[in-house]
Amino acid sequence: MKTRRLGPLEVSEIGFGAMSFAASYGAAPAEAEAIAVIRGAVDLGVTHFDTAEIYGPWTNEVLWGRALAPLRDQVTIATKFGWNIDQVTGAHDWSLNSRPAQIRKVAENSLKRLGVEVIDLFYQHRVDPAVPMEEVAGTVRDLIAEGKVRAFGLSEASAASIRRAHAVQPVAAVQSEYSLWTREPEPEILPLCAELGIGFVPWSPLGAGFLTGTIDATTPIGRADFRAHSPRFTPEARAANMALVDLLARIATAKGATPAQIALAWLLAQRPFIVPIPGTRRLDRLAENVAAARVALDAVDLAEIAREAAQIPAQGARLPEAILALSYR
Repeated sequence: MKTRRLGPLEVSEIGFGAMSFAASYGAAPAEAEAIAVIRGAVDLGVTHFDTAEIYGPWTNEVLWGRALAPLRDQVTIATKFGWNIDQVTGAHDWSLNSRPAQIRKVAENSLKRLGVEVIDLFYQHRVDPAVPMEEVAGTVRDLIAEGKVRAFGLSEASAASIRRAHAVQPVAAVQSEYSLWTREPEPEILPLCAELGIGFVPWSPLGAGFLTGTIDATTPIGRADFRAHSPRFTPEARAANMALVDLLARIATAKGATPAQIALAWLLAQRPFIVPIPGTRRLDRLAENVAAARVALDAVDLAEIAREAAQIPAQGARLPEAILALSYR
């Protein structure tokens, strides 16, 4: 697979998001099954993996640390801080905490859970308005100087927060939800990344599975699945949003590809510094995602997608209101 850059990191142009192995989509798979898929990703050319302390909490970092331990010299691992998680008990209430002392505690504990000597990419998971961005960036700068972190990232941050952080410690990557049905990064964030030389990492690049064409208005979604609480996944919203899947399917048929591959190829074509991180629990889906890097969309294809997608506004907010309120601050 070709590579792209996230600041000082050279990574595969398609990465792997770890949240699919948390309990966010219902019960997590057995560890042996998960490890087989994760190691299979490396066999397919994936070198960048993205986890977070909040996934579990902690169990996801432990899983990915074990899975990637024999392959450490072939991969980069990103994790995240920023939640008010008790660093002894794991108790949390989904409140934010990016105070310098908390960042340091999270870094030390994430290093242990991942079983690594350095965190390749350390994101602030959500901007904490109670802590000046300069203090956050300065703390990560110090961790980089100490050899505990290689690069600094921000997740779901506003353009103003990115600029403030970057002035203290260069930001290697910004991570936000971005796909054909979630376009918020386009007006400000992507141009800013281009200006400052920052990589952009779309999470949920397949619309939490919807853009793959395997979900419709009648697909059952269990109560333990986070999509059961998403306004965009009500049956009514899914029915309305199928028009976008139909567009992807039509382009896919013409290209001999799948809707998921067209959705990922579209993202790769938007900017040369974009590194999507789709997640999956299945090796066959993983191979399908990776193969998207070989799908070429020409100017005519991209113009057709742009023209028709503009006529299909996504129905339903992308996240529940309480979570959405934490974005772009």
